[in-house]
Amino acid sequence: MSNLAKVTLVLGGARSGKSRYAESLMAVLQPPWVYVATAEAGDAEMAERIAAHRARRGPNWHTIEALANLDRVLADHRSEPVLVDCLTLWLSKLLLDDSALEDEMVRVEKSLLLATVPKVLVSNEVGAGIVPEHPLGRRFRDLQGILNQRVAALADRVVLMVAGLPLVVKGSL
Repeated sequence: MSNLAKVTLVLGGARSGKSRYAESLMAVLQPPWVYVATAEAGDAEMAERIAAHRARRGPNWHTIEALANLDRVLADHRSEPVLVDCLTLWLSKLLLDDSALEDEMVRVEKSLLLATVPKVLVSNEVGAGIVPEHPLGRRFRDLQGILNQRVAALADRVVLMVAGLPLVVKGSL
């Protein structure tokens, strides 16, 4: 195994290079790698994004779609390197499905704490923009900030991506 942190959180805004950077962290480990996809192809544009991500990753990745039950996927792959892309889409799906968010977050935290090999999680930093006009948007923004804080607290390394550049916020490269 490499010196990759047990749990790494990669944060950033849209198109900041989060996914590509997270994938590069995994590439220092021996394949195959597990890619946990949380996106749904709800329209043609999103389907194209998903296809582009999949093509960039190549054949060494085992992709698992986890729109819910992220804790179970992490537990089932405790001894394998896992990249989760991304917590933001996972959270938005749970919020729209009116899931028990606190319970879901606690289960994911517990699964991450039990990890025996590197786990890399990607998430959006959504709190730096304007205050959303709609109550659901404000609730999502607040929950995303809380989730990011909770995962960052247990992570060994936190990296903020800005314009494709990694800025280490916690831990070291």
